[in-house]
Amino acid sequence: MSPRTNGTNGTRRSNAPHEIVERALELSRADGCVVIADEQSSANLRWAGNALTTNGVTRGRTLTVIATVDGGQGTASGVVSRSAVTADELEPLVRAAEAAARDAGPAEDAQPLVTGRKASAHFTDAPDETSSEVFAQFAPALGEAFQQARAGSRELYGFAHHGVVSSYLGTSAGLRLRHDQPTGTLELNAKSPDRARSAWAGRATPDFGDVDPREMDAELARRLGWAERRIELPAGRYETLLPPTAVADLLIYQLWSSSARDAAEGRTVFSRPGDGEGAGAARTRVGERLSGLPLTLRSDPAAAGLECAPFVLAHASGDDASVFDNGLPLAATDWVRDGVLNRLLTTRHSAGLTGLPLAPGIDNLLLEGGGSRSLEEMVAASGHDGPALLLTCLWYIREVDPATLLLTGLTRDGVYLVEGGEVVGEVNNFRFNESPVDLLSRAVEAGRTERTLPREWGDYFTRAAMPALRIPDFNMSSVSPGV
Repeated sequence: MSPRTNGTNGTRRSNAPHEIVERALELSRADGCVVIADEQSSANLRWAGNALTTNGVTRGRTLTVIATVDGGQGTASGVVSRSAVTADELEPLVRAAEAAARDAGPAEDAQPLVTGRKASAHFTDAPDETSSEVFAQFAPALGEAFQQARAGSRELYGFAHHGVVSSYLGTSAGLRLRHDQPTGTLELNAKSPDRARSAWAGRATPDFGDVDPREMDAELARRLGWAERRIELPAGRYETLLPPTAVADLLIYQLWSSSARDAAEGRTVFSRPGDGEGAGAARTRVGERLSGLPLTLRSDPAAAGLECAPFVLAHASGDDASVFDNGLPLAATDWVRDGVLNRLLTTRHSAGLTGLPLAPGIDNLLLEGGGSRSLEEMVAASGHDGPALLLTCLWYIREVDPATLLLTGLTRDGVYLVEGGEVVGEVNNFRFNESPVDLLSRAVEAGRTERTLPREWGDYFTRAAMPALRIPDFNMSSVSPGV
């Protein structure tokens, strides 16, 4: 981005993100200031009926200013975010954040701003960007997948999205940190010509160099073939194989529901039942066994293929995030270790309240410690003592009861009947009622961990690696008429 001339005083001001951050900090009159500049770029492809329909590239910027004001009652904070902010529009944004802080009461989560972090070496470099070139190898392969689908009398629908966000964090306490986050998602639906049969597959990818739509189309063709035989089943409890995408959707919601403060106050599934005696950590289930399998649920900013920000980037405060924690380093964290609840989400403030270790949220999630069998091998071992179900994915997941983390939702795009180790047809869809915490306690097998794309939460949380899980009595609470 080139500098431009300000028409009022003739000075030349740059729109470079790091200089926008520096200028906002210079303008601040507050006792403390945090500035986050998120530079976004994205590219996408969409297709329907075996033909591309749209494609595009976008650019954008969001600037967040967090002002802190010290007072007799404590420190207040004000947060204002705006899009497409240039150098000449900074001062009104900074003043708005300061006004918001002055009008607010003392912030309960107030802490000293983070200090002592070495500046990112590339803080002053131009932001990373994506472009249509990210699809240079993928697009021809997609064309071949269209040809495969036409030859097999099926239609492909879907989209591919790639985005890069370069986040610049600067504070009045001296932090100058930057993180570049690439995110790619691919969703592919195959439908029979009469639309009666549908199958879905999704992938998460940092750069589209490791996804093959031709292989995905072949996988979907097999599922549409399974669906040529239709079997109606009633609601009930069935042995069920949850594929990695479904496991990811359930455990992401579990992670989002694992606030230490909420647990210590007796409001969640992670609260220790009893008569209310004790305080803080003693009121939580930390240290309790959740699964008989040696499963470890963890997050790690450096996880291969799932890399994410190695420091806190908080644009707002809540029970599991605090704007005062911006810039705190993040390290590998085991939420569940060998089947035992090990950590709950904490900020510096809630860690102090609960007496639990500091454990901020991290933007990836992995479930490990299962076996080495693939989902196909798990299918081959199923349905020998009665019918079993193989799911494709879950959809429209909603919370029913926070005290047990009971969730409800729907199956979608294929539920298959397994008998004698083979898929013998497609059954109707269901509504389910289950708690992911309870599922962990009842799982009798976990397969091989692999990268996966959550179907329900893929717009918000894409970096996940999960195994398939075998649940002996998954609760299909009612029949759903959906496809």
